[in-house]
Amino acid sequence: MKFIYSLQSEWLKTKRSAASWLSLIGGFFVPIIYLITFLKEKTSINSYYPFANIWKQLLLSMWGNMAMFLLPMGVILASSLITQMEFKNNTWKQLNTTPQSYTTIFLAKFSVIMLMMMKFFLFFNIGIFTSGIIPSLIFDHHLPMMPVPVLFFIKVNAKLFLSCLPIIAIQYLISLKFKNFLVAIGVGLLGLIGSLIGLGWKYIYLSPYSYPASLVAGPKDQINPQISAVVYTLVLMAISYYLFISKKEKG
Repeated sequence: MKFIYSLQSEWLKTKRSAASWLSLIGGFFVPIIYLITFLKEKTSINSYYPFANIWKQLLLSMWGNMAMFLLPMGVILASSLITQMEFKNNTWKQLNTTPQSYTTIFLAKFSVIMLMMMKFFLFFNIGIFTSGIIPSLIFDHHLPMMPVPVLFFIKVNAKLFLSCLPIIAIQYLISLKFKNFLVAIGVGLLGLIGSLIGLGWKYIYLSPYSYPASLVAGPKDQINPQISAVVYTLVLMAISYYLFISKKEKG
């Protein structure tokens, strides 16, 4: 029960925060571009037929544009912003005096980042449906010709969500360790750019920043990216937890 209260408290801190706005704007950014393009060209996703499954084509096209840079960059920013909130407001000492364990605080903050990512994915998928439906109603006067492949949507979103976990874990570790927000952002940006440059390398899975891009453009002979992402996350979280509870001064 204490964890639920702690989670609610941490979530309230994110309301009207930069991280919250980032999930909203980032989630709708690419779908709005597609919607504007459809409206400008006076076409819809029905134009994909019969050469492809129209909804699958739209989903993969949008995620292909998002996963290479915008998704991992958004994860880096959101993870760092949420974790560094206590440093920014100088409230670590106040938080540590509350009747909750360090473990509860650690897990609650990490859970809020996860929830914020789920919020982003929700907005993004709403944007996909909107960009597919509105042009069809305007120009074709009916809904898209094919039904939404729900299981396919769930599968793709689940893989991409898992691919974000190592980035969240390492940014969480860095943001808890260093007070300076620019350190977390700098490390994340360097890691992301370096991973994109070396994306064709067969050992690119060693970089936690490579997983989203590897799903759409990485080498096909690497180890299972979902399994390696989960293992990487667990290892990084274990290190982060140890450093957090063993740190004498947490603020």
